[in-house]
Amino acid sequence: MSSRTFLAFDIGAESGRAILGTLADGRCALREIHRFPNGTVSLFGRLHWNVYTLYEEILKGLRLAAAACPAGLESIAVDTWGVDFGLLAPDGSVLGLPFAYRDLRNLRAMDDFLAKCPRERVYEITGIQFLPFNSIFQLHALALENPGLLAGAADLLFMPDLITYFLTGRKTTEATIASTSQLINPRTGTWSPELIAALGINPGLLHDPVPPATAIGSLLPALAKETGLPEIPVVATASHDTASAVAAVPARGEDWAYISSGTWSLMGLEIPSPLITARTLQRNFTNEGGMEGRIRFLKNVTGLWLIQQCRKIWSSENPLSYDDMRDMAEAAPPFRAFIDPDAVEFLNPPDMPAAIRDFCRQTGQAVPESPAEIVRCVLESLALKYRAVLEDLRSVASGPIARIHVIGGGSRHAPLCRFTAGATGLPVVAGPVEATAFGNILGQALALGFVRSLDEIRDVVAASTDLASYEPGAAAAWDAAYARFREVAPA
Repeated sequence: MSSRTFLAFDIGAESGRAILGTLADGRCALREIHRFPNGTVSLFGRLHWNVYTLYEEILKGLRLAAAACPAGLESIAVDTWGVDFGLLAPDGSVLGLPFAYRDLRNLRAMDDFLAKCPRERVYEITGIQFLPFNSIFQLHALALENPGLLAGAADLLFMPDLITYFLTGRKTTEATIASTSQLINPRTGTWSPELIAALGINPGLLHDPVPPATAIGSLLPALAKETGLPEIPVVATASHDTASAVAAVPARGEDWAYISSGTWSLMGLEIPSPLITARTLQRNFTNEGGMEGRIRFLKNVTGLWLIQQCRKIWSSENPLSYDDMRDMAEAAPPFRAFIDPDAVEFLNPPDMPAAIRDFCRQTGQAVPESPAEIVRCVLESLALKYRAVLEDLRSVASGPIARIHVIGGGSRHAPLCRFTAGATGLPVVAGPVEATAFGNILGQALALGFVRSLDEIRDVVAASTDLASYEPGAAAAWDAAYARFREVAPA
């Protein structure tokens, strides 16, 4: 077959990238053409995303893509993190910078909303885990603190939908990103009127979700002229970055779990229909949308955010690469101290290494002092947290779990993958690193008919990437470490 090239914008909490993907002969080759920083902006004590800066970087990526691919592109798509959104005025302009999910206003809003609408009822409707930054609680925070902003809004668009709107002028909501809001009924794929009424917001703010791999519109003529591209299709791929990543897990069958490892670790199963029970509520599992109507049944675990924030502190005095930090972990002594990665102390502290030392001190453990000791502590703690989630998955899953696929940035972190195999007692298959980019690009190919199914997407990914395997070992040492971990990170 002739080659087809697609452009993916993959935007995370720390950085964004423009990536070209060329599909030919059952393989997909990726090429990064632009990388740009992302981060929050603090205004009047509140954290926001600078969506205008992101838009400028996307335009730069479009111009670079036009220069890099003179033969032409098939389409464009955007994926981002979940839950965050922008509001539009009736004239289509953006009403202020979108709030960032780590803004601490959400902590009070969740408790306040659940006092009005019981936790059990919210979960029965949505099957979504309770996290203080879910869109439902962000909206309640707005209703409490800035009702005028909501009253003046005509549309709510999640971050990838907002950027797609900038590119096409079309206001749409893609289903996988909408599913992170805790306002969607996963059985019907539609918004919950009951929860919208409990929020007291205008239901007209929300657009009916469209399935992933849907062509939304064409690049606006003015943007096509400015960037040197034709008016090519813009696709709503699986717009939640984890949904794209899970679509790219190079697996067949049903006996596997995944860990999408990046700033967050999202660990779970792919299942055909929602799993919503008293037990899944107790264990705080979520049912988010996936490709071809499948459900990503998972739990969020704080991930490499801990390492990223440590690096930020250390690099102010001694610049460290992630490879440096990986080598540190290899050299440090094992099993000295553990943290609970999801403890509130680690949500957004001003000094992450200090927060880790304080946690260990307060829990009566040896205090890791050097960067090497802190990195080792974090990585072992993440692996042990994965074991805890695996136990919970097994308690509700209908079938066996025989292996774990680690995808995303953490898949190239050999110590973390090896520790995960040791802690869980399961073989780990690591890769692809670029799972989200593969899922984004091949979701575009599915929308335009160049691949036929999710299974074909996964076959293309398996043929296009080198995978690494890690076998479990040192079971007794990991069992002892897990017992100590549960003392500081109870269920």
